[in-house]
Amino acid sequence: MRRLPVYLLLDISGSMSGEPIEQVKNGVQTLVAGLRQDPYALETAYLGVITFSSTAQEVVPLTELTAFQAPSLQAGGGTSLGAGLSKLAECALRDVAKSTATQKGDWRPMVFLMTDGKPTDDWLAGLARFKHEKWGVVVGCAIDGGDTDVLRQIAGEGSVVQLNTSDSAAMGAFFKWVTASVSSSSKSIEQGGKEVSGLHELPTPPPEIKVVF
Repeated sequence: MRRLPVYLLLDISGSMSGEPIEQVKNGVQTLVAGLRQDPYALETAYLGVITFSSTAQEVVPLTELTAFQAPSLQAGGGTSLGAGLSKLAECALRDVAKSTATQKGDWRPMVFLMTDGKPTDDWLAGLARFKHEKWGVVVGCAIDGGDTDVLRQIAGEGSVVQLNTSDSAAMGAFFKWVTASVSSSSKSIEQGGKEVSGLHELPTPPPEIKVVF
């Protein structure tokens, strides 16, 4: 079976303390609950979660939806985005099956990166490591002042979105849109054998989500 790996790369630095981190935890639960109701996603999508603060950590390895357990997230520390990108690349290298002469590998991973600040480490080194792997759709989400210029260099032009606030309405809208995006990608794969290649092929974001060009 060819899997669709989906990675969440989440900023849990000190500035995410309080309401923002609670909304992220709620959002992950919303995402999983929604995807479990989608037969295409259940068949294809696997979900992993990597966090970054002063260090980066794989908190949920790539897991099938029926077995996924939402992580306990606690905010604190710096914004080591470079470490997060490196950790994500390491996990993908380990977990994503490559195509061989006799068998197709997994589909290219979808990545949803969320951050509310500027990197505090050597993020360019992490970006270089990240670009060694093959990715499908990469979406960068800047929350409440996150650095959209940095996210453009990671996700590419036209693949950065912005939330002006981290309240429940905005964060809830983002994670519901991520759910719809994974669902539509899973359907495209299951019905047509075609993976989605960019933000323009995903469902239209709701009003709470601004696309940054």
